[in-house]
Amino acid sequence: MSRVLTPCQLIERSINKRFRKELWTPFMHAVRTYQLISPGDRIAVCISGGKDSMLLAKLMQELSRHTTVPFELRFLVMNPGYAPANLQKIRENAGLMEIPIEIFDSDVFDVANSAEDNPCYLCARMRRGFLYSEAQKRGCNKIALGHHFNDVIETTVMGMFYGAQLQAMLPKLHSRNFDGMELIRPLYCIREEDIIHWKNYNQLDFLQCACRFTEEAARTLRNGNSNSKRLEIKHLIADLKKNNPDIDKNIFNSIHSCCLDTMVGWKKNGEGFSFLDEY
Repeated sequence: MSRVLTPCQLIERSINKRFRKELWTPFMHAVRTYQLISPGDRIAVCISGGKDSMLLAKLMQELSRHTTVPFELRFLVMNPGYAPANLQKIRENAGLMEIPIEIFDSDVFDVANSAEDNPCYLCARMRRGFLYSEAQKRGCNKIALGHHFNDVIETTVMGMFYGAQLQAMLPKLHSRNFDGMELIRPLYCIREEDIIHWKNYNQLDFLQCACRFTEEAARTLRNGNSNSKRLEIKHLIADLKKNNPDIDKNIFNSIHSCCLDTMVGWKKNGEGFSFLDEY
């Protein structure tokens, strides 16, 4: 008689079997290629309650169970001011996926939503600061965030179109404000569409961004309007893929092969350089 699997075991099996090529393989590729994890690391996996961070938590948990590289995990959930129902949703999903979360409170939503200009940017900056601080208190030397392949290429294009600069999202970086702390992005090579397929396959229901500002933005989007530059770029890339299926891969590969010999100007450690310096 076949063994009956728990919901968590079914989720884990879907990662290791059904979605191995789409999720586990690119996850391990990023971990190895960018040297994201070292022996003795103590990593705080930061969980917002969305599909990306919940998958990240499960992948990191699975890796810790099967790797020969010893490292420790803490699963941190910041409550920036969630409605009680949203916080309960995070608890329920963590329980379903058997992820031992630690919840701490902050006032990020109150502060960011009162800002007149760019509340999402302020929210992201404040969140990261709180996460670094709480991770450091727990003896961690790294935090892991759930940015994926699509975040990487969309950020690259947004930087060109709206920031007037060629700037990529790195797979890992040292914190400037918290000594000895590092940020890693293990989902760097995983496509968002595959995360969505995995979520739907397992009939999982995760949070969207649950602040008051984005809830209003979502209502605006449903009415046919949106000021989201990221969403605009997402749609642009999708349209370009209709004629060039490799467009997203080409954007991703381009940030791995920047030709400085052809750049008119560039920056290194905040200092500007020009091709005329060595012309």
